[in-house]
Amino acid sequence: MAADIRVFTCLSDNFGYLIHDPATGATASVDAPEAGPIIRQLEAAGWTLTDILITHHHHDHVGAVAELKQKYGCRVVAPHDKTTAIADVDLRVGHGDVIKVGELLARVLETPGHTLDHVSYVFDADKAVFAADTLFSVGCGRVFEGTYPMMWDSLLKLRALPDDFRLYCGHEYTASNVKFALTVDGDNEALKARAAEVTRLRAANESTIPSLLGDEKQTNVFLRADDPAVAIKLRMKGATAEQVFGELRERKNKS
Repeated sequence: MAADIRVFTCLSDNFGYLIHDPATGATASVDAPEAGPIIRQLEAAGWTLTDILITHHHHDHVGAVAELKQKYGCRVVAPHDKTTAIADVDLRVGHGDVIKVGELLARVLETPGHTLDHVSYVFDADKAVFAADTLFSVGCGRVFEGTYPMMWDSLLKLRALPDDFRLYCGHEYTASNVKFALTVDGDNEALKARAAEVTRLRAANESTIPSLLGDEKQTNVFLRADDPAVAIKLRMKGATAEQVFGELRERKNKS
């Protein structure tokens, strides 16, 4: 049976995610930004939280772990880096590990750059990837702890997933990402179409997530740092993909 995935808002612009296995009743929250919205979604659906899958240690992704653990006695899965402050961890995971949520299988990708401990969870059978703050729709996360080459390598891991996978990211940043992307890639017809769609969705107070990875590969300039056409637009003809990515990220930081 296909997983049931619920998307909702936590804090100001974080996404909350529940992924439910109808066969067993198991339910995982991907990250734990805020307890109230997660609990309300669980109660509305009649689900019980069995797992929390943590992507990285930033407070807006782990702030509700302790409260949810106390309420549900759920298993807390977190990246293997034990130097980070994540409460009540039961299982540490690294690249290539497979986590079971009921009968659902989640494959772990290490995707550092935003933080050194960042991981993404790939549900291959359900064609879903939870990439938190590594890959956003039409954007990517700031590089706080890693390096630009490290972040680019992480984006390549995500870009390698099939086009029909759905991207579930950490924040509703798509409108601002589109605005920036148009300054670099304004003649991209797919990007212009996505911009119009995002404007419509946000005007109706609707989420821009999930998005299809195939669409991201066409519209997300950060995923195209190895495209010579992008280098030319940045006046960086002949530069490496890592250099182009770094320039893009620096420009976005200042936008």
